[in-house]
Amino acid sequence: MKFRAGLIVGKFCPLHKGHELLIETAIAACEKVVIISYAKPGFARCGRENRDSWLSALFPSVEHLVIDDAWLNEQKTQGRTLRFTGVPHDDEPELTHRTFTAWACHELLGQTVDAVFTSENYGDGFARILTEYFKEHASQSQPVRHICVDKARVSLPISGTQIRQDPFKHRTYLSNRVYAAFVDRIVIYGGESTGKTTLCQALAERLGTIWVPEYGRQLWTEKDGALEFSDMSRIGRTQVRQEEALMSDANKFLICDTSPLTTLFYSQAMFGTAAPGLEDLAQRTYAHTFICAPDVAFVQDGTRQDTAFRDRQHAWYLTELAQRGIDHTLLTGDVDARISAVLDKLNSS
Repeated sequence: MKFRAGLIVGKFCPLHKGHELLIETAIAACEKVVIISYAKPGFARCGRENRDSWLSALFPSVEHLVIDDAWLNEQKTQGRTLRFTGVPHDDEPELTHRTFTAWACHELLGQTVDAVFTSENYGDGFARILTEYFKEHASQSQPVRHICVDKARVSLPISGTQIRQDPFKHRTYLSNRVYAAFVDRIVIYGGESTGKTTLCQALAERLGTIWVPEYGRQLWTEKDGALEFSDMSRIGRTQVRQEEALMSDANKFLICDTSPLTTLFYSQAMFGTAAPGLEDLAQRTYAHTFICAPDVAFVQDGTRQDTAFRDRQHAWYLTELAQRGIDHTLLTGDVDARISAVLDKLNSS
């Protein structure tokens, strides 16, 4: 017979395959599973929004609540009366954490449970506190059972601490959606014939990673230059999809040959206006932004315009990035000089 409801609590910083095993075990053993996650002060790239998105993507049928101080403050401003106005610090006593979790389960989710799933020594004591809390506040007479899953880490010998130290070394313990949060997207802009694509290829090889080609150029070639206004939105969306598809295969960095911002420029230059959705797509952010200067010889390959257009495009990038408050690095010289400048920037970040 299945448990009525099971509870899992964790930092999930990050959510790894060990956590997934725990959650899957609970799903198999319970009619309903609820997950509560919080961490204070927290860890880089494992903020509330990321953890919420990971759980939503990997376990869409499981009710979950990811809490931080800002989220609790928002509840308070909406008129909700809260016993706790902040999540407990990681170093606070176990009793504080257990009481907070029982309160969050009962008051925030409106839920009691009859089983709690952990992979830790504290599980039995946690179950006792949950039993006492639900008996007092929800008149639940049934005790909460502790179900321990792979405490010795035999099935999956990994921990969040190990992964945070080197997520790339422990790649196999992370689902694609989670791993992507640790990859930095690097975007390379440049006017026509500024060596942008050559640089992307060389950078990917130097960094031991992969790069995302410019889809607009690919579609231009396929349609023999006869691009239509509707193609602009398609190019922007496809560029983003291709980036997302390759994130899980990248090593630390994903090199992006342009972004939807480039598509926005061509939409305005070719058709006088932004295609539907392009303004929003052009807001996409990148960890590092580089611009290839138009200081190399212009090569006409039959698809490009001229040096005047190249200069216009370069000036547009500089203006747009400045207006959007996007920090960027101008790359000059030959390929080796540009690679060195990129590596210097990455190493100093």
